[in-house]
Amino acid sequence: MSKAKIDALLITHPSDWYYLTGFTGDAGALIVSHREAALITDGRFTTQAREEAPAVRLIQQKGSLMEFTGAFLRGKASRRVGFEPSQLSVAQLGLLKKAAGTRTNLVSAPGLVADLRIRKEPAELARMRQAALLAGDVLTDALKLLKPGVSENEVAAQIEYRMRKAGASGPAFETIVAFGERSALPHARPTAKRLRKNELVVLDLGVILAHYCSDITRTVYVGRAPARVKEWYKAVLEAQGAAIATVRAGVTCGDVDAAARQVLAGYKLDRHFIHSTGHGLGLEVHEDPRLARGQKTRLEAGFVVTIEPGVYMAGVGGIRIEDDVAVHSENTEVLTRVPRDLIEL
Repeated sequence: MSKAKIDALLITHPSDWYYLTGFTGDAGALIVSHREAALITDGRFTTQAREEAPAVRLIQQKGSLMEFTGAFLRGKASRRVGFEPSQLSVAQLGLLKKAAGTRTNLVSAPGLVADLRIRKEPAELARMRQAALLAGDVLTDALKLLKPGVSENEVAAQIEYRMRKAGASGPAFETIVAFGERSALPHARPTAKRLRKNELVVLDLGVILAHYCSDITRTVYVGRAPARVKEWYKAVLEAQGAAIATVRAGVTCGDVDAAARQVLAGYKLDRHFIHSTGHGLGLEVHEDPRLARGQKTRLEAGFVVTIEPGVYMAGVGGIRIEDDVAVHSENTEVLTRVPRDLIEL
């Protein structure tokens, strides 16, 4: 905050205020100054806030959150108040400024909490290991559901039921189950489509366990995979292996992405790789950093990233293999433990 030249920081994103205070409510605003941390929330969450964040000053909101927060800032000595621009709408910022008055200067201060969250501490990594193992168990169990006639919706429902039954608080994102040519859609939502023999299947899922996310993808073939599918799978597996081998402290995110693309280019498949190689993982399933072309951020100990190259053939299907990787000072650790070899069912 001193470096950003702000007297206080306004935090409006639930994952950020949970990280700082332990409060798990989904409505409110946290104001951190050099003197105190004050949490504004409404009557639905006051009891919860007292229990979860006893060290924080609790203020019960009256009326509109942004107007009340602005009025609170007006009454404080803080003259420069930072905010995370990616977490406030234009309308919200307008209400804040009006209520805070001309003596309070609201200034963009991006990344202050994100830069803390990007480096996972040992206790966070322990939770993420468990979340990764649970996701792997659920995925392995889900393979037994893949029989001709079952629908994508049925498989997705069973996956999310089994997550919760095993102790997860829910899915980290909407589970992706894609059969046949629909597996060529990287973010395919489950439909009523039924599985047929001789089709590719992409399963992409993650769990939230003790607030932390995991993310894993496997691709299987129902039937005997033809030669071209085996070749595509071999290429993606090699690309993922090259990217994982590149992950280490000090390497840029762009270099990890380039390692995967270089392998796919050798198979003349790079033009079918239509997304980035991976992303950060933590309290949210998509966090900094991005493992994409040209990204200059250097990996550091404590980062956890996904490595998920894929190739997608419109009208035929797609192949993606994804695992979660933690960066340590001297080595890396693959948190997800499901075998990566092509499975033919």
